[in-house]
Amino acid sequence: MIIVTTNDVPGARIEQTFGEVFGLTVRSRNIGSNIGAGFKSLAGGELKGITSLLHDCRKEALARLAAEAEAIGANAVVAFRFETTEYAGSGVEVCAYGTAVRIGGPA
Repeated sequence: MIIVTTNDVPGARIEQTFGEVFGLTVRSRNIGSNIGAGFKSLAGGELKGITSLLHDCRKEALARLAAEAEAIGANAVVAFRFETTEYAGSGVEVCAYGTAVRIGGPA
């Protein structure tokens, strides 16, 4: 699965457009992460637990996006983006989205 942020895939021709596809995940932070983040925010510095949470969320959302695109017959996703939102004060929602397409030979 080719996933790009551009509106086309360099060197390839878009043969068919399937439409929007999404990959979504919502995860809560554990109590230790919340407490650690609170202390760290007082002292400054990277919130490593939250960074790790966001990294894992993005990987999961991207995998779900690719699976949804593949399930409808696409072999690429163009105009790919992430959107991240804090959820209920103790979690995070990550949405990966783009346009599923089938690409072929040279453009």
